[in-house]
Amino acid sequence: MIMAEKKYKIGYTTGVYDMFHIGHLNIIKRAKEQCEYLIVGVTTDELCIKRKNKKPIICEEERVEIVDSIKYVDKVVLQNDMDKLSAVKKYNVDAVFVGSDWQGTPAWDNYEKEFATEGCTVVYLSHTDGISSTILRERLNKE
Repeated sequence: MIMAEKKYKIGYTTGVYDMFHIGHLNIIKRAKEQCEYLIVGVTTDELCIKRKNKKPIICEEERVEIVDSIKYVDKVVLQNDMDKLSAVKKYNVDAVFVGSDWQGTPAWDNYEKEFATEGCTVVYLSHTDGISSTILRERLNKE
């Protein structure tokens, strides 16, 4: 069977991946469909607390192990900060994959411009409606 050539060589996506769910898997799978090598950044507990003011339910070591076991993931790295441009440069990334819910936001409009200077494209992947770690937390709190 002849495999179609992928559009991008090295892809990168990040997330907390707390309470891993189908939305997380969909983003990772769709990203891998478009790149030869996929690097996934898992947000550290410390950065999550700093940015979202909440500690993940699943510790970073276990979240890394979960993401690393997914067949679509070629490499897992820890995301210690929000300097995505540094990661693009460090890993020689030519595509950053992110959920479509971020498209058009000031932060991601800025990332698009920054990444373009490095020959990197932002690819927005459709968000899986009806599921998120926040929704799962709310369900747990009600029960």
